[in-house]
Amino acid sequence: MPYFGQLRTATVATLGINPSNREFVDVTGRELDGGKRRFPTLSSLGLQTWADASSLDLTAIVSACDDYFFGNPYNRWFNTLDVLARAAGTSYYSAEYPAVHLDLVPYATHVKWGALRTDQQRGLLNCAHGLLASLLRDSPVEFLILNGASVVRQFEAVAGLELTRENQPGWDLGRQGAPRVRGIAYSGTVGHIGDVDLGRLISVAGFNHNLQSSFGITTSDLQAIARWVAKRRS
Repeated sequence: MPYFGQLRTATVATLGINPSNREFVDVTGRELDGGKRRFPTLSSLGLQTWADASSLDLTAIVSACDDYFFGNPYNRWFNTLDVLARAAGTSYYSAEYPAVHLDLVPYATHVKWGALRTDQQRGLLNCAHGLLASLLRDSPVEFLILNGASVVRQFEAVAGLELTRENQPGWDLGRQGAPRVRGIAYSGTVGHIGDVDLGRLISVAGFNHNLQSSFGITTSDLQAIARWVAKRRS
């Protein structure tokens, strides 16, 4: 999906790699339906292919994106990131001060991103970066939060920039029987993505730990990152 939340009014956005397939199916792989459905699908719209979609079908998709956090959001994933959105003075769940979530690639994949071949990842990124650029350009987003080293690396590649890196010893993660994983903060601004002029500079703040999957992330670690995000936002 292209975005999650109130893109037209959000000033803060979080950025991930790509949506989870759990936006469309349950843990057994069965398509979500009824009150559990999050987004329209070919079957729910009665379509054979997306080329058959009408303007009404597209309106239904846009409405699902806009109202995502007021329906059946995948809270197991988004609640963690909302801690950072709230540190920046917004929330996915706020109608007055909304945050929005974007992805480098707006397509959910059957397997996790890391299980895709490198050429598959590259192909998806190459065909999607123009959409990310246009969504940011046409939105009021002024602060972008990058979730994890993979997101930082791929964002730098598609935007053609290098963010400033700073070690954050307070974010180091302990791993039993293995070296500690250093905490790293990334910051900078972006005014272009590829050949798309965003029309303004957007502040960027990122961190190397993927908050939903990094081993050893504690509530204390999350709060430390949130405090740093709050400082960057201010």
